[in-house]
Amino acid sequence: MSSSAERVRAQQTETSNVTSLNSEKKAITIFGLPLIWFFAITALTLVSMYTGNLPGGMLGSLLVMMVLGELFGWIGDKTPILKTYLGGGAILAIFGAAYMVYAGLIPDSTATMINDFMKDGGFLNFYIAALITGSILGMNKQILIKVGLKYFLPIFGAVFGAMLVAGLFGALVGFSLTDAVLVITMPIMGGGMGAGAVPMSQIYSELMGNDPSYYISMLVPALALGNVFAIILASMLNILGKKVPSLTGNGQLLKGFEYKEEKSSFDIQKMGVGLMAAILFFMIGTLVAGFIPLHAYALMIIIVALAKIADIIPKNILDGANQWYKFVAKNWTLALLFGIGIAYTDLNTVLEALTLQYIVTVLGVVIGAVIGAGLLGKLVGFYPIESAITAGLCMANMGGTGDVAVLSSSRRMELMPFAQISSRLGGAIILLLAGLLIPLFM
Repeated sequence: MSSSAERVRAQQTETSNVTSLNSEKKAITIFGLPLIWFFAITALTLVSMYTGNLPGGMLGSLLVMMVLGELFGWIGDKTPILKTYLGGGAILAIFGAAYMVYAGLIPDSTATMINDFMKDGGFLNFYIAALITGSILGMNKQILIKVGLKYFLPIFGAVFGAMLVAGLFGALVGFSLTDAVLVITMPIMGGGMGAGAVPMSQIYSELMGNDPSYYISMLVPALALGNVFAIILASMLNILGKKVPSLTGNGQLLKGFEYKEEKSSFDIQKMGVGLMAAILFFMIGTLVAGFIPLHAYALMIIIVALAKIADIIPKNILDGANQWYKFVAKNWTLALLFGIGIAYTDLNTVLEALTLQYIVTVLGVVIGAVIGAGLLGKLVGFYPIESAITAGLCMANMGGTGDVAVLSSSRRMELMPFAQISSRLGGAIILLLAGLLIPLFM
């Protein structure tokens, strides 16, 4: 009798645990917090902001950026059309912040403080250093060695295909070659906001004058619209693969290649080492830029990639850099995007840019990237569709978030390592190319 009662109690406990787990799974959270807590924090932040009692400098800036960035990100990722075709929370974080400035919904003192934190405070460089160092050092070395330089041929094919077709489409609708290539093609192919359009705007500012905000306001709409077309064309390539099976490896880029992800347990001290490594590589890039006339970001990416391939970095630094990158990307990406909306995005300029000419030229960029990457990928033994998706569309999207959207749309998430090469190392090529092309067009 007693054993029967124990069995019943055990079953009840198990049922209770399952119910508890199910309820936890269904709980809605923002930034890992229950809604009531997140909205309480948001309310306190807004009261402090609108009464002029925010802490100054990094403290107040980062709080507002994290809270409102996560809020806009959550809304964007829950809005059907926005999350499917327009970049979701990433886009809303940028343009939500830009709209708050445009409509006067954020106090001037707060906007100025965030602007200073993003630019003079170095938060943007801090984020980019973690992004570049961690994503490359954390990449499986086997990918870089096995695929090697072959992968860069379709990347170059995508870049030059994009420039060619964009120049043609642009000419048809009345755009100059300079606008079609520098203002539209380069940012779209540059690997996203953090490591693409934003550093590119700084390069443009240094070489052509004007404030970076002037250029970022022209580059952001190109990037956003390019992301939309990249996601749509990814879905179309998936359909093409079903109709013409010989063009696709169904998620396999190169025959006989198996990718095994390097894994390591999270370690707080390793993350500290990763932080130091990120800053160190950024410093080395800046140092080398004093002798070589290229941008520090581009040089940094090349140096980190060479260090990874040469296998000269100790494993604890590789693990730490990757873990620090994941921490920064997970916790501060939406905060950074909100800051970009405040400091670098002029909504007036963005709205003026969205013309029919602009849309047609952006479409030309993405189509050219697909054609160039697919053709040259086939030439080096890659499946054309997988090559077009990774070396083409993952160059033409919004970086990390765009990679997820494109690969999800094409039903080929297993291609993520190659997408990362396109977004990170491919972005370096664009920064290098931008620095070389600007003097020619000037």
